[in-house]
Amino acid sequence: MLDRESTFADPAIVKLLQTRFIPVAIDQAYQRRQKDNEGKFYQKIANQGPRKVGRGTTQGLYAADASGRFLGFNNNRTPTRVLGMMRSALQKHRPVKAVAIAKGTPDARYNPKPPKGGLVVRVTSKVLGGYEEPDNEWRRIYQTSLGRDNFWIRADEHAALAKGQLPQSLLKRLARFHLVDNTRGEPPMWHENEIKKLEGTLRNGQLRATVHLRTAKGETSVIVVNFTPMPRHHYRIGLPEGGNWREIFNSDSEYYGGSNLGNPYPMPADAQPWMNREWSVELTLPPLGAIILRPAL
Repeated sequence: MLDRESTFADPAIVKLLQTRFIPVAIDQAYQRRQKDNEGKFYQKIANQGPRKVGRGTTQGLYAADASGRFLGFNNNRTPTRVLGMMRSALQKHRPVKAVAIAKGTPDARYNPKPPKGGLVVRVTSKVLGGYEEPDNEWRRIYQTSLGRDNFWIRADEHAALAKGQLPQSLLKRLARFHLVDNTRGEPPMWHENEIKKLEGTLRNGQLRATVHLRTAKGETSVIVVNFTPMPRHHYRIGLPEGGNWREIFNSDSEYYGGSNLGNPYPMPADAQPWMNREWSVELTLPPLGAIILRPAL
């Protein structure tokens, strides 16, 4: 939604997309890992750009022709930079024969399907106040943007709702995964032990609930700083515990005027001793920057 209010609100960009390009939106965290034909086609394009597959995130805006030939890349929301990349790509473009992508068997790990017989509820969220007064246009956009998500309801939960009952399992998922600020990115979700109070009723088709969420005491944070001007890919650090870890702060974030080089998705810890720790993980460190990690789900 941020992109809609910034980059893709620019009339020149919108016109080019409508007349000269075929826009495609994907989740690169899936596509760069998928071992199927669709994933291979994306990886072919990404590997021709500056962010190679296997070196962390390949996030960004790519331009390519129908054969998969790379024409341009940009990872900044500034309309003038995106527009420049698009115009440059058009100058490089030459008509080619489209490459047929055989359907094959999709990589089931990255093609999640809703529960059989269940429902998918489209969720739109917005933070209602509480922000500091914006001092620039980017902060204003961040503070007014919307978040979108999908809320899956199982068949047994659907049947209970139809009878006027409110399943505790549904209420718990709603609290853990949707009472978060997803308007500015992908936030860490709530742990089950952080739900201190959870009560709800369903009357006349209206859900009313009281939820008390509090971060668990003693939560571990890992701070990693890169004092060099060189980005560090596949940089391994020791961790105090296993499980998934999530980047909650990155000084190179676009929000602070950076290039967004980092680790936007959960990282599973490896049972590989490192730095006198039993667990470790490989990550990407931005140049002259710092990141903070915390345990994820």
